[in-house]
Amino acid sequence: MSRDKQAAQMRSGKGFIAALDQSGGSTPKALKLYGIDDSAWSDEAEMFDLIHRMRERIATSPAFDGKRVIGAILFEKTMEREIGGKPAARYLWEDRGVVPFLKIDKGLEPARDGVRLMKPIPGLDDLLERAVKAGIFGTKERSVIDAADPAGIAANVAQQFDLARKVLAHGLVPIIEPEVTISIPDKEQAEEILLAELKRHLDALPEGAEVMLKLTLPSRANLYRPLVDHPRVMRVVALSGGYSRDEANALLAKNAGVIASFSRALTEGLSARQSDAEFNATLDRAIQSIYDASLAG
Repeated sequence: MSRDKQAAQMRSGKGFIAALDQSGGSTPKALKLYGIDDSAWSDEAEMFDLIHRMRERIATSPAFDGKRVIGAILFEKTMEREIGGKPAARYLWEDRGVVPFLKIDKGLEPARDGVRLMKPIPGLDDLLERAVKAGIFGTKERSVIDAADPAGIAANVAQQFDLARKVLAHGLVPIIEPEVTISIPDKEQAEEILLAELKRHLDALPEGAEVMLKLTLPSRANLYRPLVDHPRVMRVVALSGGYSRDEANALLAKNAGVIASFSRALTEGLSARQSDAEFNATLDRAIQSIYDASLAG
């Protein structure tokens, strides 16, 4: 069964997860970094056409395959489109050997108690059913921690696990992402509180349930080792969180058992103006550096 193969790849495959899931709010910035400014589109539909072309160029590049990129996170509109003449999720798995995930969160609530919780997700069950039919393996859902506030972090993690249980009920594997903002002064304390909350909720999951965790690279190396080794955790992955690729790779290499799930750090240096040869060579170097850092821990 392909899901069994996908699960095995996510548990122990060598490589990292590409985050190709920029949504409405982050797409203009991603396009600008790619060399396309907002004068190139007149409405949201044209903007999403442009970002889809960028994602398709990445996914169809010879550098992008399951030998180094073991998974990829997609935006909902990407899941609904084709890559390489096939539905996106099917293309990734069948043609590239890359396990497909779907970003399902709909943005963040205003800050409260030092955190930004996820907004409600209208039509969640329908979205998850469509994801299953499309061949998606799991989901990703992001919230944010901006301060070492115990009550706020507890609420943040509780919301993440409430959603994770709904995702698990559909046979999908959730990637829980309570991102700690890298610039806050009490980042290390926030991470200690987060670790305790995550362990508490993981311990309460039923036997056989598996989730993934996507976490900010910690201030103290190997802080999250207990999560890497937890029986309910399929994999711990790290977000680049605003670090440059070189910074993120250096930090990642210090954390045993943690692999990358980079977005902006993956696409750093790519440009719409590059020839295919230049684009593929730049992407190949980026993928190799992130792959090496993911294996170094």
